Amino acid sequence: MAKALAAVGPRLRELRQQRDITLTRLAETTGISVSTLSRLESGSRRPTLELLLPLAEAYQVTLDELVDAPETGDPRIRARPIQRDGHTFIPLSRRPGGPQAFKQILPPGPPSCGADQQTHEGYEWVYVLSGRVRLLLGDHDLVLGPGEAAEFDTRLPHSIRNAGPEPAELINIFGPQGERLHVRARSR
Repeated sequence: MAKALAAVGPRLRELRQQRDITLTRLAETTGISVSTLSRLESGSRRPTLELLLPLAEAYQVTLDELVDAPETGDPRIRARPIQRDGHTFIPLSRRPGGPQAFKQILPPGPPSCGADQQTHEGYEWVYVLSGRVRLLLGDHDLVLGPGEAAEFDTRLPHSIRNAGPEPAELINIFGPQGERLHVRARSR
């Protein structure tokens, strides 16, 4: 942390010189005194958010660029696939307690595969990426193709299964009861 703060002063001076701006002009633009700007650049004044925000605006850079912050870590989620009843669930989110997103792969199978409807607390949103998916939802029997979506309260008896000869892929988002998404499949 101390090393990162020590590097801010030279970075501020470099940005000002690259833009050919005087300390006086920068002071007029930011409302920060010339002496404070000089001390920031020399490292004798500790940079604060209150001082850095107007400087970032004046230089038209983000705060990260202004302080030359290191890049954040790898944003990829490397969760292990979960196998359940021949279906593969690949977690796409890591937020416990809130909505959970999964890519689900349904292998082709006999018509009885996944026919038992189940209920549980929550809400579900399904978006078909490839293949055909059969959604049994209470008394409704729907077949969804690529690009189609459905949402439903999981307290209704439901079942999702493959409706075609090739694997089907879909995105599933499960949320606690009361958290609803606002995308609905169009009726035909």
